Amino acid sequence: MKKIIWITGAGSGIGRALAESYSHSDHTIVLSGRNKAQLEAVSKDILNPYILPLDVTQEKQINQAVSTIQSTFGRVDILINNAGISQRATVTETTNEVGRALMEVNFFGSVHLTKAVLPMMLDANQGSIVAMSSAAGKFGFPLRSYYSASKHALHGFYESLSLELKDTPLHVMIVCPGRIKTDISKHALTGSGESHNQMDQGQLHGIPVEKCASKIVRGLFKKKFELYIGGNEILLVYIKRYFPFLFRQIAKRVNPK
Repeated sequence: MKKIIWITGAGSGIGRALAESYSHSDHTIVLSGRNKAQLEAVSKDILNPYILPLDVTQEKQINQAVSTIQSTFGRVDILINNAGISQRATVTETTNEVGRALMEVNFFGSVHLTKAVLPMMLDANQGSIVAMSSAAGKFGFPLRSYYSASKHALHGFYESLSLELKDTPLHVMIVCPGRIKTDISKHALTGSGESHNQMDQGQLHGIPVEKCASKIVRGLFKKKFELYIGGNEILLVYIKRYFPFLFRQIAKRVNPK
């Protein structure tokens, strides 16, 4: 069955790789992001693209975009909330404005779009919602205080939503990538809100973004609830869960860059 798949943050990184993983399918891939030129570049490799520029921090834009999707396609089969931004600054270096900006993109942007799309899915009695969290959504880490907090918040919201939808066919999946080879660290915000403009060694030697996208597609097919993707750093999720004291000792020694 041909599906309508809506991906935010589709202009680069995991979002672009996800769009390309569906590139030769009959599905319609709705590409959203703030940079229209990037979306147009991605669309050239997609069989059935639909470009829909969107800033997820603007609720009015979200409502307009959902209205456009409703009138054009009548439904959304898969919503992938991938828009996000990271942080590379200590708590004391990070202004309150930058902290709020991280929460607006990573948490409220995802939540507001999900809430706007949810009535369509409930009316259709089907659909999948993906929330892009992070391994940092399972534990705190230096230089990522607000980023980690925003991702922790996603878990609280989407786990609650999943339980509220337990008597429906709708599916919710939280994805927790670790170190994936993308430019996320380059675009991360410093304490003053400027771009970090540096590639972290962890990102540079992370798993290929195409492999990450493939695992997400497979997780959707298998209707996973929580999906961890990465290298050895994913072990920290389990160490934190079962051996919290040991986790703290290890985390203190890990290079946050």
